[in-house]
Amino acid sequence: MVGKILKNGTSGIERRNFALDEIGPVFNRGAQQLNEAFERDAPALGADALTKALANAGAAPGEIDALFVCTCTGYLCPGLTSHIAERIGLRANTYLADLVGLGCGAAIPTMRAVEGFLAANPGSLVAMVAVELCSAAFFLNDDPGVLISMCLFGDGAAAALWSADGNEGQWRTRGFDTVHRPDERERIRFVNEDGRLKNQLDRAVPTLAAEAVADLFARSGARPDQVIAHSGGRDVIDALEAVIPYQLSETRDVLRDHGNLSSPALLFALEKRLSQHPYDRSLWLTSFGAGFAAHSCELCR
Repeated sequence: MVGKILKNGTSGIERRNFALDEIGPVFNRGAQQLNEAFERDAPALGADALTKALANAGAAPGEIDALFVCTCTGYLCPGLTSHIAERIGLRANTYLADLVGLGCGAAIPTMRAVEGFLAANPGSLVAMVAVELCSAAFFLNDDPGVLISMCLFGDGAAAALWSADGNEGQWRTRGFDTVHRPDERERIRFVNEDGRLKNQLDRAVPTLAAEAVADLFARSGARPDQVIAHSGGRDVIDALEAVIPYQLSETRDVLRDHGNLSSPALLFALEKRLSQHPYDRSLWLTSFGAGFAAHSCELCR
């Protein structure tokens, strides 16, 4: 991974990371080379994140009963779960599920799928991985949305392990909610152009995100210790803070240090909060993106 330093005093981003030895060659990559980069680097990135999560939990790969992986920056068949399972040595009967096409908001729907598996299979250990190789979805032209995207996104992966053993003090998920606004789909989505993924990004996205998150927050009735949100971008975070009574410090930190990571960003911010505030009892999580869709849930203990 190579850190790329951005000296823009107003973007809220100081650095981003890419699965590249150097950034220059990506400007000349065609569709085939970008697809090959995703197939080569995304499984390695996801496997590394899951290996670290297992080490932190003191668990072994053979203990995992199910693996859920979300991504939107590339496509493989079989999916990333197959490649990650092979790399880290999961059992041959481990359940594998790939969630593709949910965009930046994918972490919470993936968590919801994990919750459903655990409800049907109590006593299981479930892994989830969010991995995005945004450098494999590189597209450049003079469209303002494309140029903003090029300056926002970075590569990254995050992993988490989930169980339902009921241990005292264990974090629990509850109150999953979602909102879909397909009439706004063209505001933020990937489109195919010349065989490559081109991010379509409208200036109305911060307002859309704020309106959707405000609705979800009001419906939840939650009064958490903190709100953890997808990093989006500076304008998105500003818009969120204008409609919910929280300062999104962890979300801003992730944007500063990594840019917009797409689906892993929420888990990056959550990890930062958990490490720095061990006495929290409730956190409200929200993510949003292509669709237009927004999602939320509460973590409590």
